Amino acid sequence: MEADKDLEIITAKKMRELRKKIAQAAEPKQNTPRDVLVSRLVDRGVEVLEAGERAYPKEMKMIVEKLAELVQKGVITYYISGGELLSLMRTLGLHVSVPTRIAISDHGKLISLADKLKEK
Repeated sequence: MEADKDLEIITAKKMRELRKKIAQAAEPKQNTPRDVLVSRLVDRGVEVLEAGERAYPKEMKMIVEKLAELVQKGVITYYISGGELLSLMRTLGLHVSVPTRIAISDHGKLISLADKLKEK
């Protein structure tokens, strides 16, 4: 008898937890401005955004908020490439350094340009 009561208590507790999880999942998630912007970035856009955030955290926060606002209003309907985002940051006076490498396809393998030049 006591085992049945313990089992009922455990089952009731699990049911409450499941209801709570379902209720939380049903609530619409609030997208942060960064999430809105990241959804519109293509190519190396996220990499450029992260480099900008490391170099200029305060300035990038304002830029991200404004770009996200423009995306949500429908002013920006296209995708933003990493090059376009980098160009915008440089236009605003933020000189962000993004690591760049040049690779060449050699017999199905990607080889860096430096390694290819060393071979010759």
